[in-house]
Amino acid sequence: MILTTEHVINKEILRRAVDRYREKGIILPTFAQMQNPELIPGKIKDQLKQIGLWDLHPLNLFRITWKNEPVSKGGLYGSPNFVELPKALTGVDARIVVMLGKWFPTGAHKVGAAYGCLAPRIITGQFDPSYHKAVWPSTGNYCRGGAFDSYLMDVTAVAILPEEMSRERFTWLKEIGAEVIATPGCESNVKEIYDKCWEIRRTREDCIIFNQFEEFGNSCWHYEVTGHAIEEVFRLVSDSKSNLAAYISATGSAGTIAAGDYLRTVHPHIQVVASEALQCPTLLMNGFGGHRIEGIGDKHVPWIHNVKNTNVVTAIDDEDCMRLLRLFNEKPGLEYLTANGMDKDFASKLEMIGISGIGNILSAIKTAKYFEMTSDDVIVTIATDSAEMYLSRIKELNDERGSYTPIQAARDHEKCMIGTKTDYMKELNYYDRKAIHNLKYFTWVEQQGKDVEDLRQLWDDRGFWPVIFSQPARWDELINEFNDQTGLLK
Repeated sequence: MILTTEHVINKEILRRAVDRYREKGIILPTFAQMQNPELIPGKIKDQLKQIGLWDLHPLNLFRITWKNEPVSKGGLYGSPNFVELPKALTGVDARIVVMLGKWFPTGAHKVGAAYGCLAPRIITGQFDPSYHKAVWPSTGNYCRGGAFDSYLMDVTAVAILPEEMSRERFTWLKEIGAEVIATPGCESNVKEIYDKCWEIRRTREDCIIFNQFEEFGNSCWHYEVTGHAIEEVFRLVSDSKSNLAAYISATGSAGTIAAGDYLRTVHPHIQVVASEALQCPTLLMNGFGGHRIEGIGDKHVPWIHNVKNTNVVTAIDDEDCMRLLRLFNEKPGLEYLTANGMDKDFASKLEMIGISGIGNILSAIKTAKYFEMTSDDVIVTIATDSAEMYLSRIKELNDERGSYTPIQAARDHEKCMIGTKTDYMKELNYYDRKAIHNLKYFTWVEQQGKDVEDLRQLWDDRGFWPVIFSQPARWDELINEFNDQTGLLK
């Protein structure tokens, strides 16, 4: 049977966690508070006014939300952080809105996905912070988010990520005190991460692995928090004619795309679009390979991906993403954009979009062109992180290709964005989706030891996903009980 985490499993471990958090002054936020920070107690908000966004302070657990004020210290809450892209940039009539992950602690929304995996285990007595170590296998931001949450929740973190990821990730992880394990390969080398996880399972009984690709807490957090944030942003930007036409998400761990499962409940006709790298088009053509769109993993279909809810698959050339990374962050690129119809205030915000966010934008443009969308259509997508995470990549591009020039900026904008075509994308019918789902067999049953009956349940049981996505309501009850037992809110 597939594990859910609705009930207390071990009362003794739970008691030890309560005692430890009482001693350390750690209060756990509810999913409802992350969705709506107005529910956060006033005394916590008062203390947050003195705490920086990235500070290693347990109250920063209450900043795991899309609604942080966009300031580095002392901010509270407002509307979700987003930017709308002008037609002068995208070349399409459809309105493309980008949710900004930069204003989460660590600069990426993965702190939420990690919390959605770790907190339910603690409040159900399945994880002992005084003994267990939390292992965060990732291709980037998830292990950073897990390490950050672990530090705030008084847990020892073990981060696993490919050795070819950006230098900024490794430096930060070591600074925060995480044990760092580098596995062979690049962004798409997920199996090598899984192999290391199996080694840890065999040799380290004190480690509990939170594999984002199979942890339903990951997708539940995005369903409950990201989905509602997107719904609120749509209300903010829409008028009486507006239609929430599409939601675009890189495949990655399939956590973020679960926001589309929530959006389907309130906008039934929405197109949910999975974006991946052309150099590793796993969903599009069962492909394989390496790529440079850091932040998404490939060569398999995540266990937690509800493929029935995916309408379209797109594949983006990583070269276009790297060229636009320079356009959005080099001075000649910004000068070119402002000289061609974009105001300086908007251009300054482009640095808040990282490589995978650029890929998502290109998939949004493909979607707008394919479905012939108009200015009444709103497409929402995600910038998981910002260019701040990739400064070393920009330097590498400069070293490799020379200084950026206005002529190159014009070429990059015209070719990589305005020139986006509807090639390398597929509108999925029922059997296309089932074929993608069936690919899970080779990773999860043959390699990772899942039960084939559970695999069938993911597809055949129409009640399965609603039950999975309903868990945060029960988790909130258990979180409130946990906090009551620590007495820290009294």
